[in-house]
Amino acid sequence: MKQNMKNFFVDKLEYNHFSNQQLISLIEGTPLAYTDRAKSLIGHTLNAQNIWNHRIAGKKSTQSTWETFDIDELSGLNDKNHAMSNVIVGQFDLRTLIDYKNSSGESFSNSVENILYHIINHSTYHRGQLMTELKQNGATPLSTDYIFYHRK
Repeated sequence: MKQNMKNFFVDKLEYNHFSNQQLISLIEGTPLAYTDRAKSLIGHTLNAQNIWNHRIAGKKSTQSTWETFDIDELSGLNDKNHAMSNVIVGQFDLRTLIDYKNSSGESFSNSVENILYHIINHSTYHRGQLMTELKQNGATPLSTDYIFYHRK
């Protein structure tokens, strides 16, 4: 069962990385659609994964929640996040409880598996918002649904 859950997260994290990269490629191809709101949404999506990865690893992230990035920085950040998430899946017992403080300084404790699931779900939510923003500013929408990822 333990390995099945690790495989589950490897698959979902690969989907998350792929979907983020699809949107980053769309942004690179439609730079006029990279509005301040789009910058905020993709930045937040990437920053949140980085922050959660660092919380699991017991480290402090140097990124802030709503930090924004130039287009040419996005792909590298996505790759770094993905690599760190995969290291976490490989090295941690997914049931391990992680004690952390949120951005308001409140203390919480959640399992690695719940945090990883949150990363994926949170990213999916914001990708939907980002797609709407990009479409409203001239980009051709694409589907980042999980089932489409597996149809490729």
